[in-house]
Amino acid sequence: MKGRKVLVTGGTGMIGRYLVELLIERGASVRIASLDDPSRAHPGAEFRRVNLTDIRECLSACAGMDTVFHLAGVKGSPLMTKTKPASFFVPTVSFNTNMMEAARQSGVERYLFTSSVGVYAPAEVFHEDDVWKTFPSENDRFAGWAKRMGELQAEAYRIEYGWDKVAIVRPANVYGRFDNFDPKNAMVIPSLIRRALDGEDPLVVWGDGSPIRDFIHARDVAEGMLAAMAHPEKTPVNLGSGTGVTIRRIVDIIVANMDKKPRVVWDSSKPSGDARRLMDVSRARAIGWTPRTSIEDGIRDVMEWFRANRSEVDKRHNTFTADRLM
Repeated sequence: MKGRKVLVTGGTGMIGRYLVELLIERGASVRIASLDDPSRAHPGAEFRRVNLTDIRECLSACAGMDTVFHLAGVKGSPLMTKTKPASFFVPTVSFNTNMMEAARQSGVERYLFTSSVGVYAPAEVFHEDDVWKTFPSENDRFAGWAKRMGELQAEAYRIEYGWDKVAIVRPANVYGRFDNFDPKNAMVIPSLIRRALDGEDPLVVWGDGSPIRDFIHARDVAEGMLAAMAHPEKTPVNLGSGTGVTIRRIVDIIVANMDKKPRVVWDSSKPSGDARRLMDVSRARAIGWTPRTSIEDGIRDVMEWFRANRSEVDKRHNTFTADRLM
């Protein structure tokens, strides 16, 4: 990456912040495209406020770039997926399609498309080559299909234009600093962290705590993206821990890192989602990537960051509360 001009869409987000930092450390010249507050951008990168649903703005952002990491996405809770599916599906399909086409027209050499664990059907373990044999889980139907369309677009470009330098990564359940901490629409770890640190007592958690998920820290994902970009021929690549942890264990870790520990109430009348979702990460290991952050260290890191940056957490662009979509 040394000396390369790199665009990172969503470069102010949870994974993007780590990726931008790693790119700058490696000598890249980085441009960020985002709808976030500029204060969330790395000071060593160029920041552009870009609406990726407008292909003209995508073309402007891609101009002069050698490499594009497309991380921008819509992230929300299972409730948001169920009640506001259009807010996932429409902008995701729009900016995924626009960005890849803009990069192609602009002569970008290498491109990374960020897919999702949501493309998979329910299974004990997710294997990359199984996706097109099945349909996404009903719990991820709209977001999952939107991401699948981006993967198909990459395949179409390879067939028609010979563009074989497009890498595809499928991160597991990602958590980290700079996440969406809005308890109304955040994912499980940031939602629980904010509610707990804001003093909710009792802390009410949906389900019975038994579902098993594959959680991965955002910095590990950023490092995995760099590995995948170096090996686009191995695409798609799962980026997960490869090991499962229950929601109950997540709650226990959060509570253990609090001085004043709330009482936890499990609301089993509410849905828990799929019982078990783990990723096979043998392909990622084959290209030299291994996650380094334990779930205990990762959650502790996020909690410490949240305590020190409460004034920053709500500066993140939130599709579900904003008038302008990203």
